[in-house]
Amino acid sequence: MRQLIREDQPGDGDQIRKVNEAAFGRADEADLIDGLRHERAVLLSLVVELEGKIIGHILFSRMSVETAQGPVAAASLAPMAVLPEHQGRQVGSQLVRQGLAELRERGERIVIVLGHEAYYPRFGFSTEKAKHLASPFPPQAFMALELSEDALAGVQGVVKYPSAFGL
Repeated sequence: MRQLIREDQPGDGDQIRKVNEAAFGRADEADLIDGLRHERAVLLSLVVELEGKIIGHILFSRMSVETAQGPVAAASLAPMAVLPEHQGRQVGSQLVRQGLAELRERGERIVIVLGHEAYYPRFGFSTEKAKHLASPFPPQAFMALELSEDALAGVQGVVKYPSAFGL
């Protein structure tokens, strides 16, 4: 069985919603995706397809860090979901790696995630890189990644998410 990672397409919405609802056990993340699409904040949305069925999804949206010198563009990784029966098989890791590679190719410099502190550091995310970024989240779960060297050097300010996040 061969998995295919691709950008989502207009007809994928229902399957993406089902993946997120199944993975999180609620509709909040699926509703967030709808809100980000409506707000036109989506930078990249990838799916993993297996035998014609979407089994995983990741979304990156535009956000910024509001600094004294002005806003600094960043990408938010949220949400990332895999159907429960496919979890533990590297599907999520493949999505994260592919998504970060594509963002790097597109010239993005900073990615921010609120996530499990035992999971995201394997991709280079760190709480240390996010220590000068003010957010409403617990510091142990709030992490940043530089897609280009020293992208966060001297960046200090408050993170601003798209309004769909409700923050």
